[in-house]
Amino acid sequence: MFNKILLPIDGSDISARAANSGICFARQNSAEVIAINVTQPFSTLIGFDGMAASYAISDGDYEEAARKEAESYLKPVLDRAQTANVKATSLIISNYSVADGIVEAAKENGCDLIYIASHGRSGLSRLLLGSVTTKVLSLAHTSVLVYRLKEQSGS
Repeated sequence: MFNKILLPIDGSDISARAANSGICFARQNSAEVIAINVTQPFSTLIGFDGMAASYAISDGDYEEAARKEAESYLKPVLDRAQTANVKATSLIISNYSVADGIVEAAKENGCDLIYIASHGRSGLSRLLLGSVTTKVLSLAHTSVLVYRLKEQSGS
């Protein structure tokens, strides 16, 4: 049913859990996975008010640090896929919008499923932080499976 699954990874515990679940899903469907981390360009962090001069990091330093951080998020996913005998590759891209980057990568790489975690934010934190998953759901032209943690009893 699914042949190529995109697994967005952001370094959070829930995205790692979703990746593990996605790898199991891929194994059951004889699918391959692409683990992806979307970084944002340096300019998104500094604003438009000349604040860049006050930062002790250059855009080149930032890009290198972001790449290394992304690799550290993706390597355990690739290792897990290898252990599960699932064909896996990784992808690091930069985009001003993480959701746009995920959707574009799915299209460009011929993915037929995006297997993404939801942090389950609500209220003010969702309003302030937004929801990449919600944006992916609204933008994607491919199937999206949202991984959510089961609520613990007493929550």
